[in-house]
Amino acid sequence: MIYLDYQATTQLAPEAREAMLRWLGDDSFGNPHSPHRMGRAAAAAVDVARQQVAALLPPGGRVVFTGSATEALNLALYDSGDVLTFATEHPAVLDCERHARRHGFRFEVLPVSADGRANAAALAGQRPPQVVAAMQVNNEIGTINPIPAIAAAAHDLGAVMLCDAVQGYGRIAIPDCVDLVAISAHKIHGPKGIGALWIRDGVKLFPLIRGGGQEGALRSGTLSPALCAGFGAAAAVAAQRIDEDAAHVAMLWDAARDVLSRWTLNGSAEHRWKGNLNLRLAGLNVNRLISECRGVMFAGGSACASGSGRPSHVLSALGLDPAEAKTSIRLGFGRYTSREDLLSACRQIDAAAREQGV
Repeated sequence: MIYLDYQATTQLAPEAREAMLRWLGDDSFGNPHSPHRMGRAAAAAVDVARQQVAALLPPGGRVVFTGSATEALNLALYDSGDVLTFATEHPAVLDCERHARRHGFRFEVLPVSADGRANAAALAGQRPPQVVAAMQVNNEIGTINPIPAIAAAAHDLGAVMLCDAVQGYGRIAIPDCVDLVAISAHKIHGPKGIGALWIRDGVKLFPLIRGGGQEGALRSGTLSPALCAGFGAAAAVAAQRIDEDAAHVAMLWDAARDVLSRWTLNGSAEHRWKGNLNLRLAGLNVNRLISECRGVMFAGGSACASGSGRPSHVLSALGLDPAEAKTSIRLGFGRYTSREDLLSACRQIDAAAREQGV
């Protein structure tokens, strides 16, 4: 099988697997919140992981481990006040609207440009919110938003800037100007089941999960040393390989675009992470294509919206009509994708599309 769904999840890095195994043994299963020797050893492993994760984030803040990036985003927005965000955001942000409105807060969704980028100018003249939320790299189309400009506009409004950096963390630098950052381990070759929220010093949040007061009383519950260690190791490898991985992805992008040159690109060609290739072909039956290319793992859209039967809200925000949106595919590749596998997959996909007469 050829795996081209890196935006949905990534393979576990060998370094992350090794780091996790250390905390799954019969003599290393201690609760990191316990005061005895096993507990202290586990707590030390969590502290190391926290430092490794924080090394790719701005200075002047703290890392709070969560069960996912979705939880991190919900924590950042929970009872936070009025929110301004953009039409291409992840459902983990957009689906907070109902909760916000139910509690009397304003939640406004601003449009994006035809290339999928959020526009800082759209914030000008808006009634000041408490939070502005924008993703760094879009999970469906790979478009990179101008986060520094959006953060500056948010701060001019007196708002806190929340950045969903799930697709950017470990791949491109996180700007220092943001106030909250949500990230996920399994998008950078770490384990599933753990994410984090970086919180700038001085930013106050309300707990989403209450109980034992862990994670600075913001996220109660026993931490998994194995998951934390895996996240930390994956972050450390990403930090070491960030330039190498980016160069590899750029090479793969060029190779894929050569084979699929007749397909139309969705999103900005200039401002994007090149490990995300979202394309459309008029008249294409995407479900049939996925079925016929059984050996290639790729997506017809975001994994978070799969099975809904609805056109992608991201592609709709670009101005595509439902028919155009439903003829789009997403190829995601990265560190462990070989050029030969990618070329083989792209040729299979294009050949299967031609067999449909498109």
